[in-house]
Amino acid sequence: MSDRKRSAHDGVADGPGEAGGGPAEGMMVLVAEDQEVTRSLLVAMLESLGAKGVIEAEDGRAALEISRELGQPFDIVITDIDMPDMDGMAFIRKLSAVQSGASLIITSALDRGLLDSVEAMCAAYGARLLGTIPKPASAERMAELLSRFRPQPQMADNIAVPHMAFTLDEVLAGLAHEEFEPYMQPQIELASGRVVGAEALVRWRHPEKGIVSPYAFVELLESEGRIADLTWLMLAKSAAYCKLWREGGLDLRVSVNISAKLLSDATMADAIIWQVQNQGLQPHHMTLEVSESAAMSHVGEVIENLLRLRMKGFGLSVDDYGTGYSTAQQLTRVPFTELKIDRAFVSHASRKESSRQILESSLEMARRLNIRSAAEGAETPEDWNLLRQAGCDIAQGYHVAKPMEAQAFPEWVAGWA
Repeated sequence: MSDRKRSAHDGVADGPGEAGGGPAEGMMVLVAEDQEVTRSLLVAMLESLGAKGVIEAEDGRAALEISRELGQPFDIVITDIDMPDMDGMAFIRKLSAVQSGASLIITSALDRGLLDSVEAMCAAYGARLLGTIPKPASAERMAELLSRFRPQPQMADNIAVPHMAFTLDEVLAGLAHEEFEPYMQPQIELASGRVVGAEALVRWRHPEKGIVSPYAFVELLESEGRIADLTWLMLAKSAAYCKLWREGGLDLRVSVNISAKLLSDATMADAIIWQVQNQGLQPHHMTLEVSESAAMSHVGEVIENLLRLRMKGFGLSVDDYGTGYSTAQQLTRVPFTELKIDRAFVSHASRKESSRQILESSLEMARRLNIRSAAEGAETPEDWNLLRQAGCDIAQGYHVAKPMEAQAFPEWVAGWA
């Protein structure tokens, strides 16, 4: 590695926190900044906050090369946006593509409107952004963002990387052997703190590769017209678990995602009803989460299915609210019982005014329509407190619990109570 790519200054202390302790204690940090004076100030600031090691790079290309050469050991990556050769936007895109697992902090002199767009780009690329710092960076703001750092949830869950490739035959074989399981994420009533249910999130318990995330197989099943195979298994297993919980004295409901493509078949409602009742669960103990885009095609069939399901007692949730098309129109067409706000607006609302406005207007919409409001992606105490203060009914997220095996859920509920 050349000196141009990596500075001679390593910033490595004899042990975690040796440089003075603080919110960066024990962290490995990569700093990508083209201005040498600014870069040196950032390094000194990070050392004073307790960073274990700080590596410097003069632009995105050098930072990417260092990250690859060292095996991507960084907890935090700090980058400017406007840099020569490879700018910060290209660096973030490429870093996200290799699943580095590092959290991101942006330092920039760009105006707030442009930084809001950069934050949206980071979310689209799947980058875990802790926040932005206007130049010149302050130690107080840096300490605040560093204190938000948590280990990457995907890495902490030991879930296989999203880009892992499987053939359709491999996925169908896994379905035939019922290797797919619902992992349950608790849903909390904010006013009381009571556990009221769980969302069933699919995981593949692969016999060789471990726990595989849905990114590796859901899109494949949808594109090949086989998503129904997964849906029936998730409905059956989720309903069976919920029935067991209720028989054990837990007054809980379960939420299950339904692919939009299934609802274009007018006979789908009857099949869903049979699958749930066949497990002994009453429909009013299950909520079906439907993406907004579902009602954009085959409108008549979609509305017919959802009406039949609602009449039978199922709860109906508009999933990922705020990310689809003709949102207000969908709410007038279908008797939804819940409006579920997308994580993109929840996780940014405590520090981004536009996201907060969308969150608050969504909650107001739910109140006016007299339906339950729910939020996903509440990862920090700030997110949780903001949702409670804004009057959200139900929330879920890593601040309370990551998705867990269904067998472990009753014990977790007992511990929460």
